[in-house]
Amino acid sequence: MKVSGFSFIRNAITFDYPIVEAIRSILPICDEVVVAVGKSEDETRSLIAGIDPKVRIIDTVWDDSLREGGRVLAVETDKAFQAVRKDSDWAFYIQGDEVLHEKYLDEVYTRMIKYKDDKKVEGLLFKYLHFYGSYQYVGSSLKWYSHEIRVVRNDKRIYSFRDAQGFKIGNNRRLRVKPLDAYMYHYGWVKDPRAMQKKQENFHKHWHDDKWIEQNVVKASEYDYSNIDALEKFDGTHPAVMKERLRRMHWDFEFDMANNRSTPKDKLKLFLKHKLGIDTGYKNYRII
Repeated sequence: MKVSGFSFIRNAITFDYPIVEAIRSILPICDEVVVAVGKSEDETRSLIAGIDPKVRIIDTVWDDSLREGGRVLAVETDKAFQAVRKDSDWAFYIQGDEVLHEKYLDEVYTRMIKYKDDKKVEGLLFKYLHFYGSYQYVGSSLKWYSHEIRVVRNDKRIYSFRDAQGFKIGNNRRLRVKPLDAYMYHYGWVKDPRAMQKKQENFHKHWHDDKWIEQNVVKASEYDYSNIDALEKFDGTHPAVMKERLRRMHWDFEFDMANNRSTPKDKLKLFLKHKLGIDTGYKNYRII
């Protein structure tokens, strides 16, 4: 069995993406990792080139005119996926702010082997932890997606969906997937508040026009992490590749969970999800 990883990135240093940790977290079970590196204003390309000999870069230029629904992110994802070697059985997708804990590597690889020849299985579904503000808190409201596809069969009919959150195949069909007992750790909301503010001011350009940004994105020197609805304390361990980032954290963030808030509708959905196992959230996949 052969496995290719794939990802995309631009201006990783400027916006403090843990892309190196992301790629290193999946390298042990990948024969190669293809990274679409967009033309950057910093040394992102050199950063990626120095990770490992198994990392293969394709140089790209982002189409910044695609300012609706984050479409450019899906386009860049597809560039990386299309460059994956033809003889790979699976393609393991990881975004620049996601990291796989090493304790899940065996689970992922074992399932890849199990379903390699079962063509009905088109992808593998991960659970998610979304860290917020610091490495000690995770989002607990329904605004965070709970599952997503991160391993897909190396079938070039598969393409990135919407803003690169997930995948579809052919004529807009949902992928048939098997769930994994594995979490993807999402660190997109844990950055130096100055880097987070820069990211917010820049990244909204992939979804909205200048007028919307001017009216809705607060101009500030640092991002205000206090505007959040609900968090929970994280009492587990972080991936080993994140050790140095955790050590370097230099800002303070504390949250009083007594201030957690949710609507009556959300409370009902959370009850159904946690007590009865009924997930009422949107799903762009079909579990088989």
